Amino acid sequence: MQNDLRYELQNVLSGKSQISFGTTIQAIANYLKNGETTSPSIEITKHFKSEETQRLENYIILNNLWAKDINLSQYVSEGAEQKVYLKDSEYVFKLNDSIYYTSWRDYLYNLLLHNYFFPDTAYELIGFIKDKSILYAVVQQSYVAITANTDLEQVKKFLTQNGFENTRNNDYFNPELGIILEDLHDENVLTRNEVLYFIDTVFFLTKKFWMK
Repeated sequence: MQNDLRYELQNVLSGKSQISFGTTIQAIANYLKNGETTSPSIEITKHFKSEETQRLENYIILNNLWAKDINLSQYVSEGAEQKVYLKDSEYVFKLNDSIYYTSWRDYLYNLLLHNYFFPDTAYELIGFIKDKSILYAVVQQSYVAITANTDLEQVKKFLTQNGFENTRNNDYFNPELGIILEDLHDENVLTRNEVLYFIDTVFFLTKKFWMK
């Protein structure tokens, strides 16, 4: 069963299977995959991401993916990975520079995995912007109005039931899928009417995930 799910997820990431708001994300990820490389050192990794970012900007220009007319006046908050702005009563904008990831492709995979596992808070890629020479992805997500503080034990219970083991603090690992899921503290998982809403996820893939 888990092997079937892993194969299904592989198809989602490769663009062979459709998913909510996935078409543009899948297209960019596949474009960037053509330029992937093995990075044996931190310096080479930095160089690779710099080159990848330039390739991504070229793709953005060719495909008219610069985000236009985005109102970022209603600032909400920011963390290490992204800035959050209120769009209206139903949606927020999030700006992410993929700092948690060694490549933009891995960040895009994160979006696709989130949309697969948590469709109620799926990310829609609106486009990209540059601010002070930093490239940001602009995604739109449903606004979740909380009705109670999140019980992290309930988060653990939910994830355990779905094959994810708690490794430390708010980090999890699914050994059958080869997927790491991190940073699920009570600001990234919200509670509305006793339902958990995962609004900020950090997925990482291990070699096990890509096994046939």
